[in-house]
Amino acid sequence: MKPELAASEGARYAKIMGVGSYRPRRIVDNEEACRLIDSSDDWVRSRTGIVTRRWAGPDETLGVMAEQAALKAVAAAGLSMADITCVIAATFTHLKQTPAIATEIAHRIDATQAAAFDVSAGCAGFVHGVVLAADSVRSRGGHVLVVGVERMTDLLNLRDRSTACIFGDGAGAVVIGPSAHPGFGPAVWGADGSQADAIEQSLSWDALRDGIGEDPFPYLKQEGQRVFRWAAYEMADVAKQALAAAGIAAADVDVLIPHQANVRIIDTIARRVGLPESTVVAKDIVTAGNTSGASIPLALDAVLSSGQARSGDLALLVGYGAGLCYAATVAVLP
Repeated sequence: MKPELAASEGARYAKIMGVGSYRPRRIVDNEEACRLIDSSDDWVRSRTGIVTRRWAGPDETLGVMAEQAALKAVAAAGLSMADITCVIAATFTHLKQTPAIATEIAHRIDATQAAAFDVSAGCAGFVHGVVLAADSVRSRGGHVLVVGVERMTDLLNLRDRSTACIFGDGAGAVVIGPSAHPGFGPAVWGADGSQADAIEQSLSWDALRDGIGEDPFPYLKQEGQRVFRWAAYEMADVAKQALAAAGIAAADVDVLIPHQANVRIIDTIARRVGLPESTVVAKDIVTAGNTSGASIPLALDAVLSSGQARSGDLALLVGYGAGLCYAATVAVLP
């Protein structure tokens, strides 16, 4: 008879313990972002809500930005780097297929005993990372650092009207650890692979290697209207499912923090979910642009640091992006 395997013991519940962010120094207005395309400040503002975005300088690498956000999140959680048992990085702009940028982040912050790996789910990556982190804490214990970090400018074709004026760079981080009370509702997540070509890399790595195609480098490309229609309506239903799974009503939501893709999408989701006027709706996109996997933690840190949201508030997190992937959950704010 084979022996019964020992099982790991974790915490009963998990919660967000600390939040941190890093925003690149350079602020880019719409006029500069549109300099190589047929667009204008008025068009960008009216169609996306974006006024400015941050573009990282040469010294503001993924590792540097992630490190700064991580240090703030760990400090806010009241922990030391030795307490971090796992590092999860949500990004798709790491230009090395291997090793994972999470391993560099762990090294930079001296979390020398931490497991480290990346999650690639586009703009939905951060919420995927949070879900995995919460499950890890419940099954194994410890403290998990989740960092959403992107240098979107590395993948931008500044002559592509559908992307040039939309994206920005930055990093946001949270620490997730044990809790005596539920800090997360059940996650609702999935993907519609039939629409994988709606947001994708313009050129595969083997096509680049073999000299196939016109692009000199694999840029990000998207079908804006197609993504808009899918996100504005499908994600409202996903958000409702997350509320139902958590056992709360729309009126109980204190803060909506969706992926910062477009102000009109954000407003449509809030309206279709039926959120009351008292609900704080994060719109970090206005000054940060679309920062993909970094957008939700950047927006989370912004509403907390500005006083718009308070400790104990219930926040609805909704991520969606390339794949087309999505993930949503309700979280208690630290």
